[in-house]
Amino acid sequence: MKSFEELDIRDDLFYAQTHEWVKKTGGNARIGVDDYAQSSLGDVVYVELPSMGTAVTAGASFGSLESTKAVSDVNSPVTGKIVAVNEALSDNPDLVNTSPYEDGWIIEVEMADSKELDALMKSDAYLAFLKTLDPVD
Repeated sequence: MKSFEELDIRDDLFYAQTHEWVKKTGGNARIGVDDYAQSSLGDVVYVELPSMGTAVTAGASFGSLESTKAVSDVNSPVTGKIVAVNEALSDNPDLVNTSPYEDGWIIEVEMADSKELDALMKSDAYLAFLKTLDPVD
């Protein structure tokens, strides 16, 4: 697992306490899991993807990641409708580990209310939050 200094926490993203990131693109939100989550999970071997058009609710699970260590739910940080699913993860689930913010994104949601982003953390607040969790080895 990475140390806090090694974590890639990007300034242009919003973060949930459940370790999902959001990148706002117009009225849509691209969603994935952050570097802390992928590092904690270890090697991701399977990604349960939702279907296009599925409604998601902020704070509710929309899929799961299976790693060599555990199976973890992935929550949507925003409410809306899924307009894109990263099908590449079906054949290459390790993209979550190797490229969590680029090729390893999971879904894109047409947000019902972009003001939900105000409830998420920016990079400085998220890093401070991470430091309140169990120490990173």
